[in-house]
Amino acid sequence: MSSATVSGSSVFSRWRTLVVTTSQMSALDKSLGRLEWPRLCQQLATFASTKRGMRQLQGGDILGGTQAASQVLLAQTAEVIALETVHQVRLDFSQVTDIEPALARLDHQGCLQGTELLAIAHLLSTARQQRRQIEEHGQLSELQQLVAGVRTYPEVTQEIYRCITDQGQVSDRASPELAQIRQQQRQCRAQIQQQLQQILQQRAGAIQEPVVTQRRDRYVLAVKATHKDQIVGIVHDLSASGATLYIEPQETIDLQNRLQQLAHQEAEVERAICQALSDQLATISDDLWYLLDVLTTLDVAVARARYSLWLQGNPPQFVSQTRLHLKALRHPLLVWQEHHEQGQPVVPIDIELQPATKVVTITGPNTGGKTATLKTLGLAALMAKAGLYVPAAAPVELPWFTGIWADIGDEQSLTQNLSTFSSHICNIRDILTELEVTGGNTLVLLDEVGAGTDPSEGTALAIALLRYLAEHASLTFATTHYGELKALKYQDSRFENASVEFDEETLAPTYRLLWGIPGQSNALAIAQRLGLYPSIVEEAKALLSKDSNSVNEMIMGLVAQRQAQEAKTTAAATLLRDTEALYQEIATRAQELRQRQQQLRQQQEEQVRTALHQAQQEIAKIIAQLQRANSPEQVQAAQTALAQIENNYLPPPQPAGFIPQPGDRVRLRQWQQVGEVLSVSQQGDIVVQVGAVKFTVPPHAVESLQGEPVHLPSKPKPSSAPSPPTARTTVLAIRTEDRTLDLRGKRTHEAEPLLEEFLNRQQGTVWIIHGHGSGALRRFVHQFLDQHPSVQSYHLAPPEEGGRGVTIAQL
Repeated sequence: MSSATVSGSSVFSRWRTLVVTTSQMSALDKSLGRLEWPRLCQQLATFASTKRGMRQLQGGDILGGTQAASQVLLAQTAEVIALETVHQVRLDFSQVTDIEPALARLDHQGCLQGTELLAIAHLLSTARQQRRQIEEHGQLSELQQLVAGVRTYPEVTQEIYRCITDQGQVSDRASPELAQIRQQQRQCRAQIQQQLQQILQQRAGAIQEPVVTQRRDRYVLAVKATHKDQIVGIVHDLSASGATLYIEPQETIDLQNRLQQLAHQEAEVERAICQALSDQLATISDDLWYLLDVLTTLDVAVARARYSLWLQGNPPQFVSQTRLHLKALRHPLLVWQEHHEQGQPVVPIDIELQPATKVVTITGPNTGGKTATLKTLGLAALMAKAGLYVPAAAPVELPWFTGIWADIGDEQSLTQNLSTFSSHICNIRDILTELEVTGGNTLVLLDEVGAGTDPSEGTALAIALLRYLAEHASLTFATTHYGELKALKYQDSRFENASVEFDEETLAPTYRLLWGIPGQSNALAIAQRLGLYPSIVEEAKALLSKDSNSVNEMIMGLVAQRQAQEAKTTAAATLLRDTEALYQEIATRAQELRQRQQQLRQQQEEQVRTALHQAQQEIAKIIAQLQRANSPEQVQAAQTALAQIENNYLPPPQPAGFIPQPGDRVRLRQWQQVGEVLSVSQQGDIVVQVGAVKFTVPPHAVESLQGEPVHLPSKPKPSSAPSPPTARTTVLAIRTEDRTLDLRGKRTHEAEPLLEEFLNRQQGTVWIIHGHGSGALRRFVHQFLDQHPSVQSYHLAPPEEGGRGVTIAQL
C-alpha cells in the first residue's frame, strides 16, 4: 500500500464515523419506522446520481453519530449548495458506474474486461475533474478536505484510454502485434469474400439466395438441396423446410481455418493486454477503493443539497439548551405528496419552546393533526442530524438530540397476544430502557399516551409517566384526550399545553397548532356532523358534568381571544406591508428625481461647452480683425462685435436668493410640501424632513416660503494632476522543446491528463500544438486554459510560429 493510500484511508476514517449504524439499535429502528424516516430516505435517494449513493441513502444509515459529525454533514450540504447556486458549478457523476465487483476481482488478481477497465478510467477522470472544480473555490473547506487525499493517476487513465476504445474494446494502438493480427484478419476475410463471390457468379443456378451468410462463425452459401453436388464443401446447417443447405465451399476451408487461428491469437493478445492493465490497477487497488468512497460521499452530499433546495429548507442551528424555534415548519413527506401525488396543500405549524419546558401535551379532536405534529417534529430533528436542511422559516434552532424515540400508531399483535394498550406499554418500556443507557439530549414522542384501557387508570398512568419523563428526558411531546393532563401546566411549570385548531362553524380541523390553550375533543359535535341520532347526542350532552361544561366554555373563550388577537396581528402585518410599499414607492421616485437631475446637469454642461466653443471661435475671428485693422472705424466695429457676443452668451442677472440653514422652513417645489432643513452637505445637497419622512434633494428642488430660489456659494473644484501612464512591460520568451506540448492526433480525454501535467510543471510562456483539423481539440485546449488557475492569458500563435494550429499561453 502506498503512503498516499495510508494517508487517504486515515482521512476517510473520519467520514466513516460521521454516520451511526442504526441497524444495531432495534429500539431506534422501530422509532425511525414509526416516524416514516425510511420513506423520507427513499425520496432523498432519488436525488442521488450513483447507484452506490442511492443504496447508502435508501439504507437510512445517514444520521450523524455525534453533534460534530452532523455539523460536518451540514457544512458539506451548505458548500454544495454554494457551489451550485453561487458559483454555478454542478458536480457531474454521469461517468461513475458501480465498479465494486471489478475492484473485488482486482483484489484477487483477476483480469478485468475492457468495459470494466474503461469504467475505472472514467472514475479516475471524474475524480480529477471534481477535485479541480472544488479546489478552484477556496471557501469550500470541508469539500476540499474530503478530496485532499484523492490520487487520480493520470498516467494510468491515459494508458487505459490508449488501449481501450470508447466501446470497451481493445484498440489496435494497444499492441503492434494485435494491429498486425487484425490486419491479417482483414486480408483473410477479403480473400474469402472474393472466392465466395466468384462461386456465386459461376454457379448461380445452384444458389438459393445470392448472399454470403455465417453459420458457427464460418462463412457459408445458401445452396439448393437439389443442387448440392454442384458445390463441394462442408454442410453446416439446413433450413426448416429442407430445401436449402448452408455449405462452406471446399475452396475457402483453408482460408477460414486460418481466420479461426487468427481470431484465437487475437483473443490471446487482447487478454494479455487486459491482464497487464489489470495488474497495473491492482497495485493501486486501495486508492481506488478510497476514491470510490470519496465520490460516493460527494454524491450523497449533492443529494442532500438538492433535496434541501427542493424543500426550500433552511440550515438548522444546534443550540446548547432544550430550546426550539421552528416557524412555519412543514412535514417533508406531505410536501412530497403535495407536489408528486396531487396531495392537499401543507399547513405549516409553529413550534417555539424555552428551555424551562420539558413536556408538551397536545390535545384536540381526532384527525386534527396531533399525530402529524409529532412526526413533523421527529423528522425535523432527524433531518438536522443527517445534515439536511429543515423545511421551516429561518432561523431554525433546535438541540442535537442523542436519541429520538417515538411510540406512534396502533401496533397490536395477535401472534404475540398483545393488545393495543400492551403494545404501547412495551414500546414505552423499551424507550425508558434506552433513556437509562444513552442519556444526553433525548426527544420522546408519545401518541395517545395512556389510551387503550380504563380511562381513570390510563389517566393516572399517563400523569405518572409524563412526570417521570420530565425528570429524565430532555423534551417530551405527548398527544392525549384526557382532560386531567391539560391541568398539569397549572401544577408544574415544566409542562405546556398545545392544541390543534377546530373550526366550530364547519366542524372540521384546520391543522393549525395553537400554543398555551388546551383543546377539546369535540366528540359530540363530530358525532352529530357524521349523522348520529340527535337524541343520542343530546342525552350525551346532558350526561356531561357541569365541571366539564365550564371547562369547555373556558377553552372556547380562550380560543376566541386567540382568534381575535391573531386577527389584530394580521391587520398590523397588512398595515406594515402597505407602509413598506409606500416607502418603496417614495424611494423609487426619489431615485428617479436624482437620475433626472443628473441628466439635466449633463445636458446643461454640454450646452455650456458648446456655447463656449462657439464664443471662442467668434472671439478668435474678432481678434484676427483687430490685428488687421487700419482705421478707427474697423476698431469700433470689432468692439461692437465683442459687445454683441457678451449679450448673446452671458446669462442675465439673477436674484440673490437665500442660503438655507439647519432649522429653516422650506418648500419642496415639486410636491409643494413644507419641511424643515436638517443639514446642508458640502456638495450642496439638502436634507429636508417632511413629517416622519426625510428627503435628500438638490438645491434647485427647494425654495423659501417666499418663493426665493436657493443660492449656495460655489466652491472651486481642486484640479487633479493626471497620473503618469503605466508602463507596459513586454516579457520576451524563447521557445524550446521543453516548453512545447504536442497534442496532435490526441483525443480530448487523452489530451486532458497530458495538458494538466504539462501546465503544472511550467512557468512563463508555453506553446501548445493542437493542429488545425476540425478545431475540436483547439476548442478543448482553450476551454481547459480558461478554467486553469495558473493561466494568465493565451492567444493563437503568429503565422510564422504555426498560426491557428498553435496556442501560446502565459502562466
